[in-house]
Amino acid sequence: MKNVTLRQLKIFEAVARHLSFSRAAEELHLTQPAVSMQVQSLEDQAGLPLTEQAGKKVRLTAAGEEVARQARRIAEQLREAGEALAALKGVEAGRLKIGVVSTAKYFAPSLLAEFRRRHPGVEVQLMVHNRGTIVRLLAENEIDLAIMGTPPGEFETVAREFADHPLVFIAAPNHRLAQKRRIDPRQLAEETLLIREPGSGTRSALERFLVEHGVAAGSVMELGSNETIKQAVMAGLGISFISEHTIGLERSVGRLVRLNVNGTPLNRQWRLVHRTDKRLMPAAMAFVEFMNAEGSRLIEQQIGWHDASPLESADTSRKPAPAKR
Repeated sequence: MKNVTLRQLKIFEAVARHLSFSRAAEELHLTQPAVSMQVQSLEDQAGLPLTEQAGKKVRLTAAGEEVARQARRIAEQLREAGEALAALKGVEAGRLKIGVVSTAKYFAPSLLAEFRRRHPGVEVQLMVHNRGTIVRLLAENEIDLAIMGTPPGEFETVAREFADHPLVFIAAPNHRLAQKRRIDPRQLAEETLLIREPGSGTRSALERFLVEHGVAAGSVMELGSNETIKQAVMAGLGISFISEHTIGLERSVGRLVRLNVNGTPLNRQWRLVHRTDKRLMPAAMAFVEFMNAEGSRLIEQQIGWHDASPLESADTSRKPAPAKR
């Protein structure tokens, strides 16, 4: 592989990402035959086939998966080298790749917008996925930082807390529990619980809460997103356990209420996470400092602490915790 060129690796990485020669050619502004020729040359040097054709679809072989992984690593190292050189020149620039779990998408864009206003030379790439995908992107070093609740346990990370993350039970305003000032968690066993997919941090927190309070869940319906869950709750399909940061709008207009279940809100923390062995470039370090100083305040400002119902008036004196430094 000593004669492989960066151009060949870049072209093959695009093919591997799209699983399509034509889409890779379109992205790189090349002809499809030029892309095919470069991939063929790379295969000749590797001594193994990197792709295989399955009908009209392109699949990566085991060798292709490995070359694609190494190509991404090399591209990342070159990016970091460029940013390090820029920092030595006193230039605040570079690219910042942020991964965000889907629950954090309700406030992450406003945080990044404010960060860009303060650091206009930084190019920000935002990726929103479920927790499992964000963990994989961290593991494969495809993102610099992740905004999530519980850091992964599969590999070593640095996790910095920057804001409170309250989890609450919600229902439609006409639900029979909506008018109760105090709800024993055991009453939840009689309800249909609308929950996220396995691996979701919110689902894991709910399962721990039920176990701690001796509640055996009755009817359960699994849904794939917070938006679907909120729509289902508003339609009267059941109740749910969800991040309070996702329901500000619906509470403010009276479409959802927070149930006063004893032991809630269940407070967790939002964290900024990166691999322990990840060398943070100046743009990433600037974002870490920004989140430490401003993350909690800006989330409060963006989401708001809505008093959606007179039943919740006992909580209106609660203030979010100050930003952790």
